[in-house]
Amino acid sequence: MRRVIRIGAAFSAATLAALLLLVAAPASAHNYLVDSTPLEGETLTVLPDEFSVTTNDVLLDLAGDGGGFAIQILDADGGYYGDGCVSIRDESLSTVAALGEPGEYRMLWQLVSADGHTISDEINFTWQPDADQVLSEALDAPPACGGGSLEESTPPAASEDSDGSSDSDGSTAGTSVDAETIVLIGAAITLVLIAGVAIFLISVKRKKDESP
Repeated sequence: MRRVIRIGAAFSAATLAALLLLVAAPASAHNYLVDSTPLEGETLTVLPDEFSVTTNDVLLDLAGDGGGFAIQILDADGGYYGDGCVSIRDESLSTVAALGEPGEYRMLWQLVSADGHTISDEINFTWQPDADQVLSEALDAPPACGGGSLEESTPPAASEDSDGSSDSDGSTAGTSVDAETIVLIGAAITLVLIAGVAIFLISVKRKKDESP
């Protein structure tokens, strides 16, 4: 009888631990960069159709208005290029490409990953245009379109956690309990209860069998 109880208790503990790990996993599963145009350190001689970043998972645009998403292109003097409009397609964020005089440039990007957290970074590249490339004039301020600029487009999901912590890349991340988490917690509790009932029934049956 004790052996049965030990096995049941071990099963319950293992089940609960496994489901708690599943609950915790989504909270830390931020998207990460897998590709970009341009690449870090790349020298461009021809203007691409668009500047873009691609991550390992779909991007989260629940409102459908691009809030929390932005790409900004800056030259070495702090001038801005492009119209600030972005397109969100599955795992990718993009904007129409525009550049000015040859030199060093930065592409700043910000997006909302599949887990609801805002992440951002920058890509440095060099622009050495061919003679037939069309050059654009720099803007004094970041252009705003759709989701807005990087400074003003952070959604509620990127607010500080209750303990004031933030993501390692400098962008703050909010934590919320979603439907999936609730379902997993409920499943864990249900399995533990089932294991407890099974132990009880086995105990009752054994007592009956052992009765004279």
